Amino acid sequence: MLDFNFCSPTYFAFGKKTEEKVGELTKKFGGTKVLIHYGQGSVERSGLLNNVRKSLQQSEIEFVELGGVKPNPRASLVYEGIELCRKENVDFILGIGGGSAIDSAKAIAVGVPYDGDFWDLYEQRPEIDQVIPVGTIITLAATGSEASNSSVITQEKGWKKYGFSSELIRPVFSIMNPELTYSLPPYQTACGIVDMLSHILERYFSNTEEVDLTDRMSEAVMKSIIENAFTVMNNPQDYGARANLMWAGTLAHNNILGVGKEQDWSSHQLEHELSALYDVAHGAGLAVVLPAYMKFTMPKHVMRYVQLANRVWNLDINFDNPQETASKGIAAFETFFQMIGMPTTFAELGAKEEDIPQLTAKVRIKGGGDILGFFEPLTRDDISSIYRLCL
Repeated sequence: MLDFNFCSPTYFAFGKKTEEKVGELTKKFGGTKVLIHYGQGSVERSGLLNNVRKSLQQSEIEFVELGGVKPNPRASLVYEGIELCRKENVDFILGIGGGSAIDSAKAIAVGVPYDGDFWDLYEQRPEIDQVIPVGTIITLAATGSEASNSSVITQEKGWKKYGFSSELIRPVFSIMNPELTYSLPPYQTACGIVDMLSHILERYFSNTEEVDLTDRMSEAVMKSIIENAFTVMNNPQDYGARANLMWAGTLAHNNILGVGKEQDWSSHQLEHELSALYDVAHGAGLAVVLPAYMKFTMPKHVMRYVQLANRVWNLDINFDNPQETASKGIAAFETFFQMIGMPTTFAELGAKEEDIPQLTAKVRIKGGGDILGFFEPLTRDDISSIYRLCL
């Protein structure tokens, strides 16, 4: 295990009607004038936005609003939010919705005090020393943005999808009421399930030795996600299953499962180009990329995949042919994605074979080098091969 520092300062209010505490929590964490930042209408239709307004008013907190966040949140709306916050002297940002709304809120939070174009931070990833505090009310179990130190934004100029990370953008509080996820369409629920599994796997695919504790924790959370996924697909209003999935999404990405090990994140980088080019849901793109990535990397990491197959899918180990067990484990993930209604091929996603050279060339490699990832270092030719396995 590697040495590490870990801090997860977010205050969680988890349970029924916890959204009614938003005014109280905003005041507790120093907010006096709030930007309410949300998506494209469901927050308003459900009555959640009106309840938030009432709670803030009862706590004598002023607010302004900016809706319109789209999946794969856009830089153009971030610029609009930064301008609004500066004009209105906003000192607290409340993101309401799924990961897109929260990621956009975080981008605004770093952009307001920054003397320059906020996109510079996402392209260059410098250290920052000041943000506006962010609170969240999540309505989708998926990205873990309610507790993570990261934000991903799509820049329409050139259609680049980049992430930025800083401990300063972890939300100061997150309100988590599983009932707010009851009305989600099955497709969105499934996308969230794939997303949280991918966050765990990006940490699980590691060459660091002596990490059995985080391995076992990761496997337990993955098993819980899979079990509860089938429950919510059959009964969307099962509170227990929704609650387990909501908390699993948080644990999957607050980094408690990734401490002390070298992490990979290659699958995410490959998927970012799919969702940037085709504007597909992140979870759907991951459902296509992940099995292909697994198939490509498995031959050099057979026993890692054997462990995954055995502990998560309860598959017996064929000690005479461990590669067979590893392959069955990968097939189990692919079948699971299909069973919950996710695409697993380029054709289902709407991606095109002729775009593979463009996708390959645009994949972002940290530091501008030629090799992506750590679990299995990937060249541009390897990246192209993985995309072709998606066909």
